[in-house]
Amino acid sequence: VQLVESGGGLAQTGGSLRLFCTWTGFTSDDYAIAWLRQAPGKEREVVSCVNSAGGSTSYLDAVKGRFTMSSDITRNTVALQMNSLKPEDTAVYYCASVFGLGWKWCFTQQYSHRGQGTQVTVSS
Repeated sequence: VQLVESGGGLAQTGGSLRLFCTWTGFTSDDYAIAWLRQAPGKEREVVSCVNSAGGSTSYLDAVKGRFTMSSDITRNTVALQMNSLKPEDTAVYYCASVFGLGWKWCFTQQYSHRGQGTQVTVSS
């Protein structure tokens, strides 16, 4: 399994950035894809996620209404559109996956695979 992120960079408060992720090596159709982030000195957290089985996308409360996750399963790609960025969004963002969820809520899962991460920095 390999996940590769792109995008990210530097933005000003109120600005926008878009992250992309592509993956290879999935051997199961039962999985969840998520965006995680980890800020300095803080634990990694799930920002958004979606199950391959369907259902709605879940979001961290702090990003609801500002971030939008979109996926194209047929092309093995997922994107995270980040609008109205705040300095507290500064973190390394990871694309991640976990398998065998079925209909379990993707937001509470431990993600076993993740990419190398991409830095997002929001200046005040």
